[in-house]
Amino acid sequence: MPQPRWVCLAACCLLGALAPAETAVSAVPAGLAAGEEGLIASPQPDWPQWRGPRRDGVAEETGLRAEWPEDGPTLLWRIGGLGRGWSSPIIVDGTLYVTGDVGDDLVVSAFNLDGAPRWRTVNGRAWKGPYPGARATCAYAEGRVYHMNAHGRVACLDARTGNERWAVNVLDRFQGKNITWALSECLLVDGPRVIVTPGGEKGLIAALDKRTGRTRWVTPPIAEERTSHASPILFRYAGRRIIANNSAGHGFGVDAETGELLWTVPLKNRFGTNVATPVYHAGSIYYATPYGELGRQYRLRPTGEGVTAEHLWTSPVDPVTGCAVLVGDTLYAAGYRRLRRWFAIDWETGETQHELDDFTTGAAIYADGRLYVLDQDGNVGLVDPRPGRMEVTGRFRLIDERVRDAWAHPVVLDGRLYLRYHDSLWCYDVRAR
Repeated sequence: MPQPRWVCLAACCLLGALAPAETAVSAVPAGLAAGEEGLIASPQPDWPQWRGPRRDGVAEETGLRAEWPEDGPTLLWRIGGLGRGWSSPIIVDGTLYVTGDVGDDLVVSAFNLDGAPRWRTVNGRAWKGPYPGARATCAYAEGRVYHMNAHGRVACLDARTGNERWAVNVLDRFQGKNITWALSECLLVDGPRVIVTPGGEKGLIAALDKRTGRTRWVTPPIAEERTSHASPILFRYAGRRIIANNSAGHGFGVDAETGELLWTVPLKNRFGTNVATPVYHAGSIYYATPYGELGRQYRLRPTGEGVTAEHLWTSPVDPVTGCAVLVGDTLYAAGYRRLRRWFAIDWETGETQHELDDFTTGAAIYADGRLYVLDQDGNVGLVDPRPGRMEVTGRFRLIDERVRDAWAHPVVLDGRLYLRYHDSLWCYDVRAR
C-alpha cells in the first residue's frame, strides 16, 4: 500500500474571509452569552492551543499589513535546534512553547518572545516510524502545559519551569493501538478536563482530570474502531456543550460533560486516516477526508435521546494538511489528492465560488482580512479573499531547498507571524507601517 505524504500531521486548518462589496467580513465571533450557541473559546490569553482561542484558525488581530514587499515582511529572528517535527507554537503571557524530536526524545521547549530559551524538557520517546518527527501542538491552561507525544504519552508540565506534574499513557489505559503514522492529536483543555481520543477497546474518547490525569469520563468504543490524527473542537448547541472529532472511520460528537455519544457519520478512506479538524457553525458541522467521503456538511438536529446528523452536501475538495475554515458564509480549503489548489466554498450549498492555484495544499491562518498561507512546498503567501476572487498581495519562499512537507500551521499574534519548518522557527513583523 502506498503511503500518502500528508499523514504525519494532526488536523489542519485553512481560513479565509468573505466580504460584502469590497469590505472584509470579521471572522472573530463575540464571546458567547449564557446559553448562546457557537464555538467556545479558551479562557486563557493569547494563542493558548491548536489553531488559536477557538481552535478555528482565526487570529484576533488588527493593524496588519495589507501587502508585503517583494522579499516578504521583516524577519525579527529565527530559532534553530527545535528538532524534527510539524507542530506549531503556542504563545501565552510572553512565553512560546513548541515541540520537536531531538535524538531519541520528544522535547518540549519554551522561549521568550525575543527567541531566547527558557527551558527544555522531555515528554517520552521520539517517533522513529514512518515520517519521523513531533506531531502534536501543546495546550496551555492555568500555568500548565499539556502535550501528547506520538506514542500516547500525555504529560502535564509546569509552564514556568517545565517540570512534569503528571503523565499517563492513554493507549495503555484505554487499550488502544498506535496508528501507522502515529498519534497527532492536539489536546483540548475543557475546564477541569483534558480531552483525549485513544480509540481503544476501553474508550473512543475520554476526559482526564487536568490536575491529576485520572479519568473523569469515557465514551464507549465504536466496534473495531481506532483513533486517527484529528484534533477536537468544543461548541455549544441545543443546550449542550459538545466535543466533535474524528476517528479512523467516523466523524462524531459527544456531550462534553458526560462523554455520551451523540452522533456518528461515515468518514472512511482506505488508509483509515482522518486528519482535518471539524468545522462547526450555526447548527451544522463539516467533516472532510480524502479518498472517501471528501468534504461533507451535516445539519445537526436535537432529538429526545441525543442529536442526529443529516447529510446536506458534499464538496469534491479533499483537505488534509489544511482542512477548511468558515469565515462569514464561505469555507476556504485546499485540496490534497486531485485538486491541489485553494477553494472558496459556499457554506450553505457546497458550491465552489472561486479557485486559486498560486499555492499548493497547505495551511493558513486568517487575520485582519487576510489569509496567511504556508503551503507544503515552503511557499508563504498573503491572500486577500473577496467575493468571487482571491488576490495574492504578498509572497516569499521560507525554505531555499526543495521540500514537500512544510506542514506546520502559521500563527499570527500581536503583529507577528510565526512559521515553523522542522528544526527552525521564524518570526516576522507583519504590522502595518
